[in-house]
Amino acid sequence: MTQLRVILSFFSWLFFLTLAAQETPVRIAVETKKVSACEFDVIFRAKIDAGWHVYSLKKSGEDGPNPTVFTFKKSKDYVTVGKPTEGKAEKEYDKQFLMEVLYFKKEAVFTQRIKIKGSGKIIVKGKYEYQACTDEKCIFPPADEFEVTIDGEDGCLEQTKIGIISDADSVQKETGVAVKSDSSIKVSTDTAKKAVIESSVASKPDGDSCHPWDKFLLGLLAGLGAVFMPCIYSLVPLTVSFFIKKEVSRARGIRNAMLYGFFIVISFVIPTMLITVIFGPDTLSKIATNTWLNLFFFALFVVFALSFFGMFEITLPSSWGNKLDRQADKGGVLGIFFMAATLVIVSFSCTAGFLGPLLTALAEGSSYLCPLFGFTGFGSGIALPFMLFAFFPSMLKALPKSGGWMTTFKVSIAFIELALAVKFLSNADNVNEWGFITREVFIALWIGIFGMMTIYLLGIFRTSHDDPPGHLSTGRILFASITLSFTVYMIPGMWGAPLQLISSFPPPHHYAESPDGIGGKAQIINNATAGPTIPGTFSLEQQKVSGPGGLRIFINSYDSALLYSKLVRKPLFIDFTGNACVNCRLMESNIWIKPEVLALLRDSVVIVSLYVDNKVELPEKDQKEVFWYGKNRTLETVGDKWAYLQTVTYKSSSQPMYVVVDEKQKMLSDGTKGTELDAKIFSNWLQAAISAGRK
Repeated sequence: MTQLRVILSFFSWLFFLTLAAQETPVRIAVETKKVSACEFDVIFRAKIDAGWHVYSLKKSGEDGPNPTVFTFKKSKDYVTVGKPTEGKAEKEYDKQFLMEVLYFKKEAVFTQRIKIKGSGKIIVKGKYEYQACTDEKCIFPPADEFEVTIDGEDGCLEQTKIGIISDADSVQKETGVAVKSDSSIKVSTDTAKKAVIESSVASKPDGDSCHPWDKFLLGLLAGLGAVFMPCIYSLVPLTVSFFIKKEVSRARGIRNAMLYGFFIVISFVIPTMLITVIFGPDTLSKIATNTWLNLFFFALFVVFALSFFGMFEITLPSSWGNKLDRQADKGGVLGIFFMAATLVIVSFSCTAGFLGPLLTALAEGSSYLCPLFGFTGFGSGIALPFMLFAFFPSMLKALPKSGGWMTTFKVSIAFIELALAVKFLSNADNVNEWGFITREVFIALWIGIFGMMTIYLLGIFRTSHDDPPGHLSTGRILFASITLSFTVYMIPGMWGAPLQLISSFPPPHHYAESPDGIGGKAQIINNATAGPTIPGTFSLEQQKVSGPGGLRIFINSYDSALLYSKLVRKPLFIDFTGNACVNCRLMESNIWIKPEVLALLRDSVVIVSLYVDNKVELPEKDQKEVFWYGKNRTLETVGDKWAYLQTVTYKSSSQPMYVVVDEKQKMLSDGTKGTELDAKIFSNWLQAAISAGRK
């Protein structure tokens, strides 16, 4: 009996030691609260250790941290109402993500309302998942299950006969709010529908990625650019002179010119905001991933470009302008309003090409402020010259005369419209992986577009509405120099250069015909030490992909990397990382590429990167049940597999985490290494592990 107690005590001690090694800085308790006879709130209270934070339900951006997610299991006994809500999150600009992120410290409360459909004991089940970080590391715990019991009432069954939708996308269409849930409710009565929508609206975080004044400035610049188009520029001196000369009092003329500018602003704001209100402020935010919206904007920008090239002119029905012009003859404030509206209608052929990019630039967040400020800025940019010259009419003499330079400006904008069209077509292609607009094709198209723009600015060819050739102006030569330099800058991108100036535009490096660059020279250079003659290495080499600094690395292929390290007799450098890990990208872009570190990683070790937040499902035969984070769990995804390996083998769950092992997976490094921004310390740690392997 004594021996049994000793054995049990030993395993208990080992169990708690293992739990202590697995960092659990976030503890979530689940409770329920009755709202009405048939509605309950499932409340998740998260206690967060000091120094740690958990991210909001709202995803900060495409490349931002993983949001907290709650998934409810589909059941005939209840349905979810709207999406989960949360308390007020803190908002802070993250220098690594280059965006504002929403997160919670110390405590977070998340709530999901559900509607009961029957009586008796009703069990509500589901999962939750989160990413937790400090300033130095992040962890990606596996999805955790929850279960609560609620007492249902007989009357609830009749009240909820309003139809079930098979998935959460239907609620998203109904409410405009994304819901990740296996069970949702489609409302067939006005009262119930209102409840779903109100719940969805109330759940939106206080923080939003919208920056109204940034959008105002963007709109203002676009409006000022539109002023230089022929259909607007020529009207500035004509209109200002009309107001100044018509009035007996100069002050009255200035007042009317100011009023004219104000009406120009609201003539742009009212129609565009009506569209935004009708379709919802978050409609544009779907552009980044919606295939049809991307294809629509691709076609729209091509049409704008062809119009600016002079193939045809985009105009609204002339009857609209004629009717407004007749109304303008009435005089007074109403007449001034119709004059402004006439300008907006007549100048549509010019302004449409600027409004298109502005629409896409406003495609973020779920706030009405961004489109309101953006369109107000655009109208203000067009109205500003009219009001400015009304105050200082003598400045009209300093205005450049209308002429060929306006055509040059218009055609230059056409080239930029074409480049943007390629970007939207690329978005649609990337999302669907059609393989048409690969990285090389994208860069080649941009080189061609901006190369042609350079040739045009140098006067080598002209469009149908250009003036006869003459001497090149200084401004034209300067702009040609800029576009030529930009074109030359992009050429190395065909051979794998990162092109940091436009890094957010082309497809990623892996979405390429030649991930190693045309000719694959990077692969030849970086694998010279591997030795292509070593038996068994050729097929393994093909599994490598390009990494930071041109390094050749294995991605999520641990067994292949381990075998390869054995064949080439080099230690295995294991990189536990994550797609949403800020410090992982920080290490890769700042430490891995330092000469003293890059040389060691390239020549002396085999690198394998294991993404613990990878959501690709494991083959059924590889899904196994393990004891992890205090309970039995099933490893369902590739990320689960690597996260389990890290916590069980190396007693850590934060990323980045680096370790160097030999062919028998024995640790060679002096412990593991996390975020280390001193390249000398990191290289010394790595060199010591490599030396230990040689011994």
